[in-house]
Amino acid sequence: MSILPIFLYGTDVLRQKARPIVSLNDGVIKLAYDMMETMHKASGIGLAANQVGSLDRIIVVDITGVEEEREDGEGRGPEEKNPNRPTRLVMLNPEVGDQQGQWVVEEGCLSIPDVRADVERAERILVRFRDVNFRQRELEAEGLLARVILHEIDHLDGVLFIDHLTTAGRSLLKPKLRRIRKGETEATYPVVPAGAAKKSGRVEA
Repeated sequence: MSILPIFLYGTDVLRQKARPIVSLNDGVIKLAYDMMETMHKASGIGLAANQVGSLDRIIVVDITGVEEEREDGEGRGPEEKNPNRPTRLVMLNPEVGDQQGQWVVEEGCLSIPDVRADVERAERILVRFRDVNFRQRELEAEGLLARVILHEIDHLDGVLFIDHLTTAGRSLLKPKLRRIRKGETEATYPVVPAGAAKKSGRVEA
């Protein structure tokens, strides 16, 4: 497995829509596992293919050991304690069906370092996808798992979490976003700033 650089805010690939995977091959499998390794290296809990410069419709998620907080502040405990709720997933061609409930939680993004904001999303979802064996799967997800899946599927559609904010909310973030777009940011993982991406022209189909 390889550590891939993560494309930052301002790169064109983050605004492009990923294409469905029509068949499984070694390249798709390698990309999925490289994405998982990259996500762990960056201490993330979700990653979409757009974020590593690919337009394959793949997301990876790993919330193992992450504790959720209910609205009343009580800890729900690590997701991994519920054997019926997977915490580590590779999803090919994920599609969200039914969505229920709404809750607001602060989100961040590996492609937008050091920027966080409250985002409202569905609390429970039904998601259909293909696994790494290309078998059709269906999963009912809730809480943090549902939120991460929705966040990453947004990426596949060229949508960033800051797009869910109000105009006023986005305005407050403009100085930070401007610096990221200019490449004036630091990260503990390999990155591709907007300027470098345009010079290389790197986008993998």
